[in-house]
Amino acid sequence: MNTENGNRKLVSQDQVSAGAEGWHRDAFNDIAARLTSRDFPCIFSRNAFRKRILKFLFVEDITERGIRHLAEGLTEYVDISEEWDGNLDTSYPLVAAFSPDILGDRHSVADYHAFGWEVLQKLHEVDPAPWPEEIGKDPESGTWSMCFNGMPLFCNMSNPGHRARRSRNLGRHFTLVINPRERFDIFAGDTTSGRNVRSNIRNRVERYDGLPHSWQLGTYGSESLEWQQYGLLEENTERTDKCPFRFRGP
Repeated sequence: MNTENGNRKLVSQDQVSAGAEGWHRDAFNDIAARLTSRDFPCIFSRNAFRKRILKFLFVEDITERGIRHLAEGLTEYVDISEEWDGNLDTSYPLVAAFSPDILGDRHSVADYHAFGWEVLQKLHEVDPAPWPEEIGKDPESGTWSMCFNGMPLFCNMSNPGHRARRSRNLGRHFTLVINPRERFDIFAGDTTSGRNVRSNIRNRVERYDGLPHSWQLGTYGSESLEWQQYGLLEENTERTDKCPFRFRGP
C-alpha cells in the first residue's frame, strides 16, 4: 500500500480503503462494519468514518523498530493536530491498529489493557518532547493525561476481549483510537452543549451495550481519573487496580 510520501507513517482512510491487504484489510473491514452501523454510539467516530477523515497507523510489532514506527506516526499526527482549524470536519481521529501476532494467547480484557499500557509506556520513553507543565505526571492525579510530543491525548483502548461492553470492541484487533485531549473539551466539555453531547452518547452506549455506561466515565479535571477511561472494565464493578504508567523524566 503506497502512501503519499514514502517516509510517512500515517495512512489516510481512502488509502486504506483502496489498498489495504492482509490483516490491515481485516482490521479496516471490522472497523468499517461497526462505524457504518447506525447503532454505534460514538457519533463523532461514525461521522469521521462517513466523511473519510480517519488516519491510520498499522503496527506490526512492539520491538524497538515497531515502537519507532508508531512514535514517528504519532509525531506526524501531533504535527497535523497542532494546525487544526477548529472544524469538526478536519478533526482527523487516529486509529492505531496492532497485528494480532503481537498478542499471542492473550485474550482477556485485562490482557489487552496491560498490552495497551505497555505500548503507551514505551511511547512515553521515546517521547521527543518535554511533558507539558500543566499536565499532571501521576495518573492518580485529576490533571493527568497521556502526552506525546508536547500534546495531551485521549487514548481509547478498544479490543476483542469485550463481549458485554461492545462499544469498546472494534473487531478482531487491538486498537488505540487517539484524539487530542482538547477536542473533548471543545465538543463535549463541561458546558451545557457539552453535557448534552455526553449524555446523548452515554445513552446510546447503554442501548448498544445493553448495560449501564461505565462508572469510570467522567469529565477531565473532575473527580474521575483519566487513565481509567482509556481502558474500561467489562462490568460496572469497583476498581482496585492502579495505573501501570510511570512518568520518566525530571
